[in-house]
Amino acid sequence: MEDNKPIIDGAEYISLEDAKRLKLPYFEGLAAGFPSPAGDYQHESLDLNEKFVHNPEASYFVRIKGESMIGLGLFDGDICLADRSEEITDGNIVVAFVNGGLTVKQIDLSTRDKGYLRLMPANPEFKPIIIDANDQFILQGKVTSVHRDTRKY
Repeated sequence: MEDNKPIIDGAEYISLEDAKRLKLPYFEGLAAGFPSPAGDYQHESLDLNEKFVHNPEASYFVRIKGESMIGLGLFDGDICLADRSEEITDGNIVVAFVNGGLTVKQIDLSTRDKGYLRLMPANPEFKPIIIDANDQFILQGKVTSVHRDTRKY
């Protein structure tokens, strides 16, 4: 990890400039059961940036660090795509700036009328982060997709 990339609670920032545009062969509709000839499924090439990045000027990647979001399928080392232009609603997974650091959590807006909101982990071993008027808080974007390197399994 390079020193110039911000370290955040639960993630490492990765700019879109760091992600190359690369079109690879694309296969669709493959069964997880009985195999059949792969040629039947091959389509044109697929660029993951074109598929998942809808607003390039408002999008960025973060790498998950830690286990606070494993209950929602976000694991240590996963790369999340976040979009600043997406509307954020209750229950969304978000990147948030809180009191000098960044975190990836699920947002709970149900307590807004009581003067606070919560950033919820998806692991019972971690506590929610309570945000009120005394906290420095900025929503940095909605997590729109998750990408995992399965070579470690």
